[in-house]
Amino acid sequence: MPAKEGGYFSRLVKKLTSDVDTLDADDLSEKSEASGAQRACDCRCGEEATVVGRLRSVEMCPANEAATLEAELFDGTDEVTLVWLGRRRIPGIEPGRTIKARGRMAERDGRKVLYNPYYELLQPT
Repeated sequence: MPAKEGGYFSRLVKKLTSDVDTLDADDLSEKSEASGAQRACDCRCGEEATVVGRLRSVEMCPANEAATLEAELFDGTDEVTLVWLGRRRIPGIEPGRTIKARGRMAERDGRKVLYNPYYELLQPT
């Protein structure tokens, strides 16, 4: 039986020769697509978007400023900053957590942002 391009052996060679970050990004991207979410790299400002990815960082604003919680979501293709206004903490929103977020894509300082997104905490797979 002839080997198919992109078959088992080419995937094995890729896994053996790629670095861990590249493999992790590929895995996240595949899981995101399998969930029916959009790839973050394809999301455009002003459009409704649903993205699935892992939270890389979560930052709370200083106590003397307006309450804001920001998290960086990475889906393997691009980063999206999630911003919850009026919140200092949300249970379950922590680095390493996988979530699905939905809202209208915006842009701030050249970066993709979802303000007050609807979110769903996903189980690790």
